[in-house]
Amino acid sequence: MAFDPRRPFSRSEALAAGLSDWQLRSQQRLHRDVYVGAGVPVDTRIRALAALRMAPQGSLAARHTAALLLGGVVPEPAMVHLLVPGGRLRAQGVDARPGRPARRAWMGDIPVTTAEDTFIDLRSELGLVDLVVLGDSLVRRGRTTPEALRDAAADATGAQAPTLRRAAGLVRPGVDSPTESKLRLLVLLAGLPEPVVNHTEYDERGWVVRRFDLSWPGHRLAVEYDGRQHAESQRQWEHDVTRREGLDTDGWRLVVVLAKGLYREPARTLERVVQAMHDVGLDASVTSDEWRVYFPDRSRVLP
Repeated sequence: MAFDPRRPFSRSEALAAGLSDWQLRSQQRLHRDVYVGAGVPVDTRIRALAALRMAPQGSLAARHTAALLLGGVVPEPAMVHLLVPGGRLRAQGVDARPGRPARRAWMGDIPVTTAEDTFIDLRSELGLVDLVVLGDSLVRRGRTTPEALRDAAADATGAQAPTLRRAAGLVRPGVDSPTESKLRLLVLLAGLPEPVVNHTEYDERGWVVRRFDLSWPGHRLAVEYDGRQHAESQRQWEHDVTRREGLDTDGWRLVVVLAKGLYREPARTLERVVQAMHDVGLDASVTSDEWRVYFPDRSRVLP
């Protein structure tokens, strides 16, 4: 394989390619005898490739690192996570754990645990909401299906197995973003009826007229998250105004939730959703306080 400074390389490889030790000093040193070219962004892929160069044969990226490489949404890890089939690996910034996977997947040239195994492996590190966010994102990227995650979780053991199985049961196809996952879980953990994800309506020509993040189509009620980017785009804002005027004409009730409604004032958000449900004739009320575990209300906390 031709020398490529955009991939991690060793000193001997650099020297064989014609670089001098003096030139090597200007490259980025990632680990002992592992370098990458100057100016190359050291992202998850590069960090994983660098760690795998030092690992025993058969090692692969796992847990948070595998999730990110698979396109999943998880908290950014401080270390590279590997699954090492034999022996041990000690390196700064690398968390290598022993194990031999039954299956593996490939993300380009990087071996990773499968989406299902990655989901299961993170059961002790992610809570219910983050597990659902991960599952939704993996399904969105086409790495797995809700059914495959449920089947994999069914065989899991350990103290976190019930939470894992519950999370797998809450994963849905068609979820567009982590905030959409979280907003849906806020509603569900409060004991409210489950909304339909990304309900789409078409006109007589088969063109999409509208699509809702979360909705109860039988009652023409929708709930959507409106992120900061909408307010920062004039075109998006104008589109949203026109769209919402059309909803009023067609008899849809739309509840728009901003970031503070999810992360600072979830209690107020639930009040708004329940009131909207009552307005459209949907008999529902908050019957569980479980949402408070994952969405603490900070509306009375001074900034």
